[in-house]
Amino acid sequence: MPATAVLDAVLDRSLVLGYTRIGPSLRRRWWPADPAPGSMRGRRVVVTGATSGIGEAISVSLAELGATVHLLGRSADKVTRYAERLRQAVPGADVVEEVCDIGDLDAVRAWCADLLERVDVLHGLVHNAGAMPPKRAETPQGHETALAAHVLGPHLITELLLPALGAATTSGGSSVVFMASGGMYGAGLRGTEDEIEFRDGTYDGVQAYARTKRMQVVLADAWARRLRGGGVRVESMHPGWVATPGVTESLPRFSKVMGPLLRDARGGADTAVWLVATRPESSGSHHFWHDRALRPTTFGWQRDQDAGTVERFLAYVSTATATSAAW
Repeated sequence: MPATAVLDAVLDRSLVLGYTRIGPSLRRRWWPADPAPGSMRGRRVVVTGATSGIGEAISVSLAELGATVHLLGRSADKVTRYAERLRQAVPGADVVEEVCDIGDLDAVRAWCADLLERVDVLHGLVHNAGAMPPKRAETPQGHETALAAHVLGPHLITELLLPALGAATTSGGSSVVFMASGGMYGAGLRGTEDEIEFRDGTYDGVQAYARTKRMQVVLADAWARRLRGGGVRVESMHPGWVATPGVTESLPRFSKVMGPLLRDARGGADTAVWLVATRPESSGSHHFWHDRALRPTTFGWQRDQDAGTVERFLAYVSTATATSAAW
């Protein structure tokens, strides 16, 4: 094994070295090349959760590469304010403002139908929107909010926008990226409805976040298997430990202790931008990335996901979103 591969693996397993700004400062000496300037010109990408933090950085980077960027957020005012900031930061940027609460499945259906009337081809879809509610709450459809925002909404968006994503095959293909979290390593997949919806036990927002991020990784793998060999590639990734408003608000102690080592938003956004812009091939059964490299979905002492649990989880996602995915 090359020395760089050994060092890369050590960084990944050490967490602090690999997840903080130390990781990319070392890895960029050997990681794949940056996307070529202008490589996204003529391409169209939707970024959810685009009005702050990592989503904002993803949008700026894609616009700098020439992409038409659809900024999707829940608040029309926030989307408008950020769109103006992006246009100032990237003169000539082609920015489209989109408003939808992706946790509300009815709103998702309405927004996707509207987008498909305006857009025939979509080259990228980045599921970046996130939530870490302190107390259990439900969406209008009766789903736990973190589950809806991280899993059900993104799945439904992917399903409904698949015609536009598939239409990109003749112009280089498209990519769907789920922004997961390294926190998913501490959470196993659940397979019963009460577990998936966090009705079991005492609700903990941080644990709910980790569990839904695990679900995203499993869901992305299922989508990748379903679409294997076609023009749409589906990946998941984690950004490392990033200094974002969400981290500061939800994990103030962690943010204070680790602050000097946390990545900036650009560092957290890098792999998502690289995946959409370069569309690397991922081999094997998992499609989980960090710092431009495939990563294991379990630590050494953890077992792979139980096939029966995965099957029950995917069946629940299909039922909850009224889709009939052929997993």
